[in-house]
Amino acid sequence: MKASEIREMSLDEMIGKRNDIKQELLNFRFQHGSNQLENTSKLKLTKKDLARVNTIIREFEIKQQEKKSGS
Repeated sequence: MKASEIREMSLDEMIGKRNDIKQELLNFRFQHGSNQLENTSKLKLTKKDLARVNTIIREFEIKQQEKKSGS
């Protein structure tokens, strides 16, 4: 998932996407632990997607705080 795609989402959509990615990461970890995960690079990519979503959510929150304090 690209950062530009995430930035086009609303805050609620971003939070929902973050929850979906967390669930997917949990599933991949279980599969990896039981040697059922064939493509282990999915773990790394999913972690990066989670970090990307968390970063953009935090940027959004900071912008909201700046708007409130600036007004």
